[in-house]
Amino acid sequence: MTNQRVRLFVSGRVQGVFFRQSLKAKSVQNNILGWVKNLPDGRVECVLEGTKDNISKLVKWAHIGPANSIVENVEIHNEEFNNEFSKFDVLY
Repeated sequence: MTNQRVRLFVSGRVQGVFFRQSLKAKSVQNNILGWVKNLPDGRVECVLEGTKDNISKLVKWAHIGPANSIVENVEIHNEEFNNEFSKFDVLY
C-alpha cells in the first residue's frame, strides 16, 4: 500500500463543535498519524499520514465533520510522506 501525507485547512463552523476530537477519533480508527489544531482565523489545520485509502476516508469525512459543524471548504495540500509521527495529537 502506498503511504501519503496531506495537510488540510478546514473552514466554516469548525471550532467549538468537537471537530478536533472527532478527527482524532476517526484518525485512530483508520490508523492515521499526525496532528490537528485550531487556527486563530477560525479554521482547523491538520497533518495526516497513512495509507492513501485511509487518508481518502479522512478527507471525505473532513468535508462533513461532526454533528453541529458546518464545513464550508477543505483545502488539501499534498506533502512528501516522511513517517515522522508515532501517534495522533490534538495540539493547543
